[in-house]
Amino acid sequence: MIAAPQPLFADVLRLNGRWRGSQPAFTCGVTTLNWAEFDRRTERVANALVALDIPQDASVAIVMNNGLEMVEVIFGALKAGVCIAPLNLSVPDAALATMIRDAGAHALFATPAQRGRLDALRSELTPIPAAGWICVDGGAGWSDYEEWRDAADSRRCPINPDPDSPINIIYSSGTTGLPKGIVHSQRRRIEWTYDLTTVLRFHSSAVTICPIGLFSNISLAALLCTCLTGGRAIVMEHFTPHDFIQEVERHGCTHVVMVPLQFQLVIEDPAFTREAMRSMRHMCTVGSPMHVGLKQRVGREFGAELIELYGLTEGILTTLDPEYVESKAASVGKPVPGTDLRIIDDAGREVPAGMSGEVVGWSRFVMSEYHNRRDATSETLWHDELGRPWLRTGDIGRLDEDGFLYIVDRKKDMILSGGQNIYPADIEAVLKTHPAVLDCGVIGIPHEKWGETPLGLVLLRPGHEDADPEGLRAWANERLGKQQRLAGVEFREKLPRNPNGKLLKRELRKTYWESPPAGNV
Repeated sequence: MIAAPQPLFADVLRLNGRWRGSQPAFTCGVTTLNWAEFDRRTERVANALVALDIPQDASVAIVMNNGLEMVEVIFGALKAGVCIAPLNLSVPDAALATMIRDAGAHALFATPAQRGRLDALRSELTPIPAAGWICVDGGAGWSDYEEWRDAADSRRCPINPDPDSPINIIYSSGTTGLPKGIVHSQRRRIEWTYDLTTVLRFHSSAVTICPIGLFSNISLAALLCTCLTGGRAIVMEHFTPHDFIQEVERHGCTHVVMVPLQFQLVIEDPAFTREAMRSMRHMCTVGSPMHVGLKQRVGREFGAELIELYGLTEGILTTLDPEYVESKAASVGKPVPGTDLRIIDDAGREVPAGMSGEVVGWSRFVMSEYHNRRDATSETLWHDELGRPWLRTGDIGRLDEDGFLYIVDRKKDMILSGGQNIYPADIEAVLKTHPAVLDCGVIGIPHEKWGETPLGLVLLRPGHEDADPEGLRAWANERLGKQQRLAGVEFREKLPRNPNGKLLKRELRKTYWESPPAGNV
């Protein structure tokens, strides 16, 4: 019998360089690299990383703004079999240093905009050797990235990555606590990409626009799917709806993976027209639920297929295919082929269709572990009647009679008021139908009698600054059940969301639970 090799991303990149060499691969700003050029550059990065003699249990931390250099580092590390830890640029400096140390970073890649904050953290990052500080355009105490890369050989890196070795550490959003490092292996990551490529309908002619920071798992999905099919990726340095529309028109973009708020901002931009989106074919909304009204509007007005993806960085995926955007608009669809899920109660028993409970799932691309957190890894597992481990999502959901999944809310965001379970997502869905509401979040705040009561925090649309909080509260309460009624509405200038679009409710609750305001109703 002939043994079939395990194809990994290193193989895919080299084959694209050989067979699609002259085809454009990555564009950012005015610069485009074809697949042959990108293959050579990433071989240099891989060989340069090997020269750093990175320990097997270490990683490289990536603290970079979007650009071709960051793409090269990501894919060069994949060729060298080096684990990457791409880090969220918006986290505070103390959290950034904690993640870099936790990841066991042996090298640190940066862009000029991040250099100053990292210089200030040097005393906390002493395990990183002097040769491992690498920045685009260099700087005092830094190796110049381009010089570091080009000093290395462009011939094939001699490393053959182990399929079961870690490929990345992706730190969680921290929506419900301290961020955890999610570890995936080379094998599971490429299997995840094969499944995503199929359900998101990528192909070799795809032109994918990437409007989210490349440290996000959402952006990695778009990059890896495009790489796997040999398409082309357009990397945006910064997202604005106007720039997004221009880039789609300029490059004839066919695919995008974005969060719901980005879709909303694009569709409401004065430059938005169906004609401007004429090249778009397949769009994916992910990161947080897209409310029904926006989902149907995007499905109609973009003139492209909209796919809603529900999933966790840890693993498990469902998709609501375009064919069901109207008929099953409130659903997040069904598990992708090869994935299974169940709904369980607090006792760990599976519940029938129509009943709510925690969503648990299984797939071939579930994470390997939480980095350095055996306790957290163990806590996230549920075992079925055969003793097989399934992943707990922490989400409350239900299945309908056709097997479509509906996400009710985050388990830890549930409000317990007078012994009744109240799901903030239900209240938010009502608030978002008001013409003055651009974005909102509902949290539970302390209540002397009920324990908790719902409070609505609202971001107003431009032109509705004269809206009245009490009037909005009354309007919403007329449409809500008695137990769901809002105790108050507050207007905010911004709401904290992570790059994946998740509302950071832990941050919103902090003010009310750490020092509850006097006279709370």
